[in-house]
Amino acid sequence: MTPKSPTTVDRRLAWFHRARFGLFIHWGLYSIPARGEWVMHQERIPHEEYAPLARRFRPANFDPDAWVALAKEAGMKYVVFTTRHHDGFSLFDSQVSDFTSVKTAAGRDFVADFVRACRRHRMKIGFYYSLLDWRFPAYFAGPKRDPQGWERHLCYSHAQVRELCTNYGKIDLLWYDGGWVPWAKGDPALNDTPPTDPWRAKQLNAAVRKLQPHIIINNRAGRLEDFDTPEQRVAPSAPGRAWESCLTMNDHWGYCAADKNWKSTTQLLHALVQCAGGGGNLLLNVGPQADGSLPAPSVKHLRQIGAWTKRNGSSIYDCGRSPLGAGAVGLTTAKGDAVFLHVLYWPGEDLCLPDAGGRVQSASLLATGKPLRLETRGDRLFLRGLPKTPPDHRDTVIVLNLTK
Repeated sequence: MTPKSPTTVDRRLAWFHRARFGLFIHWGLYSIPARGEWVMHQERIPHEEYAPLARRFRPANFDPDAWVALAKEAGMKYVVFTTRHHDGFSLFDSQVSDFTSVKTAAGRDFVADFVRACRRHRMKIGFYYSLLDWRFPAYFAGPKRDPQGWERHLCYSHAQVRELCTNYGKIDLLWYDGGWVPWAKGDPALNDTPPTDPWRAKQLNAAVRKLQPHIIINNRAGRLEDFDTPEQRVAPSAPGRAWESCLTMNDHWGYCAADKNWKSTTQLLHALVQCAGGGGNLLLNVGPQADGSLPAPSVKHLRQIGAWTKRNGSSIYDCGRSPLGAGAVGLTTAKGDAVFLHVLYWPGEDLCLPDAGGRVQSASLLATGKPLRLETRGDRLFLRGLPKTPPDHRDTVIVLNLTK
């Protein structure tokens, strides 16, 4: 049988599947009050009260090279940066808005700086863009209650997306957010029928792909497009469908000074393994402080993850679902004829797995290459000669080589 040739979507997504791990950066005016990225909406702050924050936004420690270098140290392969969040403040130069970092106190195009840093470090570039903008009353009214206002909102959002896809060279990934539309059910005037494409995403994405033919686009503009984005959970899509879980290290995306509920490095690593083992990616978030510096716990976690990926990255990159399970000890990922057994619960000197029909030919510790003895008893496969204690207390990886 002739192998199926890759589709256009397959070719676009090839690097994404190899990468498996990326950095999300949520940063903007909301980092000044330091109560999370939804502070304007949650505290009902009117725009005229919120907008003066732009006079104080002069981040003395903004260093995109340091951000990208840390992502690279962590073993990440791409970075997604919030070009504009729901508050409407653009971190780039825009012809359709004066509420930007270029036209206010900072006087700087932070998106341009971010792009240059990614290119210096040979990192894939992703742009986050919120379709909604809380400054537009028409967003809250919806397209049927305020069709003219909705049209103005659409024209503005579409223009900004085109600017992002025109002014910064090749962009690898477009990450929409805010694609939901308020809809009042039970209102007879609206016939209870929401529009099928309120953001005109079909038209918008056609323009994006004309400007950026190789770009991949997520599913948050009301259309499936290239990949799914489950939030704050690992939720694999159906086989054959690309997906990426986005997770925070604590409970907020944007910087929140009072949020001390940090996950452990072990929890974050296990999420990465779960994503790769389900054929998906992990997009792990940092929320820089108002001055541009990263919170110390974020830096610590990324460096500890990087120490692990340096030894065990081959069990993540370009990996996917495994034909073998991990029994009671952990999780599995797979690539080619190799299954990577991620031992999260160390069993001691012997490890037992279902036999898998004699397909396992050899086993070794990934980090050191130390071979392990195999012994089959009925339908059970034993791995002998393990250390009494785990070489890596977070996740020790064993390579199982299968017959072809």
